Amino acid sequence: MTALATEQVIGRQLVDAELFERLVTFLEFEENMDRSQAERVMDQALAFIDMAGHRSDVPLPPSRKVDPGWHAFILHSREYAEFCHRRFGTFLHHNPLKGRRPRDGIAIKRTVQAIEVMGYTVGHDLWGTAAECNPPACCGDGDGC
Repeated sequence: MTALATEQVIGRQLVDAELFERLVTFLEFEENMDRSQAERVMDQALAFIDMAGHRSDVPLPPSRKVDPGWHAFILHSREYAEFCHRRFGTFLHHNPLKGRRPRDGIAIKRTVQAIEVMGYTVGHDLWGTAAECNPPACCGDGDGC
């Protein structure tokens, strides 16, 4: 069993403040999110991307609510490529559903666990894994099914 990291970190610490601001502003306007939601989504997307770049052993999908943050970063292609090469030594591609099932509660819960093991704070409401969720009201897709 893998031990959980003891020091909690947040995804936004992975990029400088200016880039984080641009990504959040992009989400505000392109995804029609309010500022607070855009900041939370981008924070979780960065934590997810970092975890995914370090875990190639099993496919771990983002939730539907977090995925737009990954898309926003990818569209800032120069910064995204530099981030990937600095963090992982290679480009982290986004291949939706390639050779795997769509998002489901089990896959999302594995994703959340992997992010937590890396020491990141998880906003469970963006992942559909909040403590108050019980199937079928919450399937782990970040939308409550």
